[in-house]
Amino acid sequence: MPGTYDHPGELSAADPIRLLAVRDTPLSLDEVFAAVGDPAAGGTALFVGTVRNHDSGADVDTLGYSAHPSAEAELRGVAEKVAADFPVRALAAVHRVGDLTVGDLAVVVAVSCPHRAEAFAACRRLIDDLKHEVPIWKHQRFSDGTEEWVGAC
Repeated sequence: MPGTYDHPGELSAADPIRLLAVRDTPLSLDEVFAAVGDPAAGGTALFVGTVRNHDSGADVDTLGYSAHPSAEAELRGVAEKVAADFPVRALAAVHRVGDLTVGDLAVVVAVSCPHRAEAFAACRRLIDDLKHEVPIWKHQRFSDGTEEWVGAC
């Protein structure tokens, strides 16, 4: 969801939430990074979560993410809290659902702020709160034939 325009070429600071999505298509670092571009931002922090090949000592083959229908609304609530608590110029967060393989991008979040310390802190809060509050579940399948569900909430 793009920001609003006050003047051609200038994004409005009225809503720093520029992109939020839960989608079943591959994620793009370029899309998220572009969404948080802002001429008043001196620092941009970006976090990328990828599917790793292990968890708790077990080899992971594949995993799938499922989301509750309220996931995007919950994600907006998380984003609004981060934007209220930090001097956010722009914020973006996208999470993948569906079946993924090792190396796939699972989540990408980014925040731009006037200074780097604020951007780092806001980005960390965004990903931590997303993982704790947004109803997205992970179904891991291990190479030994076992599997487990991991809840983000």
